[in-house]
Formats: sequence, C-alpha cells, structure tokens
Amino acid sequence: MVPKTGSRGRKPRRPGHNLLIRLRDFRGDVLRFLTDFDVPFTNNQAEQDLRMMKVRMKIPGSFRTIEGARVFADIRSVISTARKHGLNILEIITVPPAQIIARL
Repeated sequence: MVPKTGSRGRKPRRPGHNLLIRLRDFRGDVLRFLTDFDVPFTNNQAEQDLRMMKVRMKIPGSFRTIEGARVFADIRSVISTARKHGLNILEIITVPPAQIIARL
C-alpha cells in the first residue's frame, strides 16, 4: 500500500481549539499574575527592550559596522537595566564602566 502524500503529522486544528488546549495545559500559569505580584501581566517589557533596536535597524545606514551595532546594544542594555532598577540614567551613563557594573 502506498501512503498518500501530504498526510504526515497530526490533523490541523482551528486556532480557537489550539488556544483552548493551551489554556487547559497551562491552567496554573495563565492567571499566575493574580496571586504572584512579581509576575508581570504581560511579557511586553521584553518586547519593549527589543523595539528600539528594531527601529534603529530600519533607519537606512543606521548600523554601518558590527562594532557600531554592539556599542548601541551595550548602551541600550545599560539604560534599560538602570531604568528597571529605578536608577538615574544620566548618572549611570556618565560613570566609568567598572562603576556601572557595581551599581547595577
């Protein structure tokens, strides 16, 4: 017997059905932010941290060298971390790198 082409894997489900399965399987995690206040409501913070890099990449000629991209990423990382720790951003970026690491 010759198997039919394109019949590999599981049968596709509708998006609503996939959502229902995920909600069932991760029941304890779905509303965790209601009982554990250290858990954010969304993962939007991670997306916001990456947004500036993506916007900068869209500007023509923004990163002409790999070194320029690395410097930009380092500075954005320090600013983002300082903001999350509630530190003064201008003060942090004006101190020597060794002191930045000690403060963060």
